[in-house]
Amino acid sequence: MTQCVKASFGKRSISLAAAVFAAPVLITFAFAQNAPQGNPANGKRVFLAAGCYECHGRWGQGGAYLYPAPAIAGLELPEESFIAFLRNAPNDMPTYSMEVLPDGEAKDIYAYLHALPGRRPAKDIPILNE
Repeated sequence: MTQCVKASFGKRSISLAAAVFAAPVLITFAFAQNAPQGNPANGKRVFLAAGCYECHGRWGQGGAYLYPAPAIAGLELPEESFIAFLRNAPNDMPTYSMEVLPDGEAKDIYAYLHALPGRRPAKDIPILNE
């Protein structure tokens, strides 16, 4: 059978075999790159201590302190963008400088928000589909 594969694919047989064996490693590497590197438990502590919950809710579900604040649970924003957003926040959201919220703590908050389940789609909530 090995002879047939080599004969039918020629030089591509080595590339095909390498791709088949390398795919799981590359997929695992890609997921590891996307996983937050902060500490979610400390992130929860900082999220509550910094008062983020006052507008965004204790579990990042969103709220309405001065006006509707977005849900941020299950955040899909890249970590670098999240930290940049904290450093230059729009509207009434306070800006968190590096002195007030070091990058390590910002990464912990990001890990906490990323670990939360986020909102369920309306179709998954039975009472909304009656």
